[in-house]
Amino acid sequence: MRIRTLTPNEEPPIKLLLLADPSEKLVREYVSRGECFVAEVGQKIVGVYVLLPTRPETVELVNIAVAESEHGKGIGKQLVKDAIQRAKAQGYKTIEIGTGNSSIGQLALYQKCGFRMIGIDQDFFIRHYSEEIFENGIQCRDMVRLSQSL
Repeated sequence: MRIRTLTPNEEPPIKLLLLADPSEKLVREYVSRGECFVAEVGQKIVGVYVLLPTRPETVELVNIAVAESEHGKGIGKQLVKDAIQRAKAQGYKTIEIGTGNSSIGQLALYQKCGFRMIGIDQDFFIRHYSEEIFENGIQCRDMVRLSQSL
């Protein structure tokens, strides 16, 4: 597997990005402002993430997704580690990530990769998404914010 920057003339893998964020409008907006990276096996894109500068010396990992057929192979962890390395190489001092309160697997993954919880944006998903989101039998309501010093 190799991870590379998506070139400006390439269409981002929207279907894959929508696995992590169901709002195509929001996805297209932050992809246009950030830097998109794809993981490929052969010619097939199996994973994606987006780094978005948010404040001086701070970047946010705003979307990370792995094709459902590739789950359980460690690709998500490799993408998170790659994002951390690239952010550090680009001179950022802090990397942040947010995920839903119902995203149990993602919360575990991010903490295993060195992120620490720093806050909760209550009702984020109620305010910003018109459709209700459910994962693991739990309504996704709150954004759990995590951070890591680089």
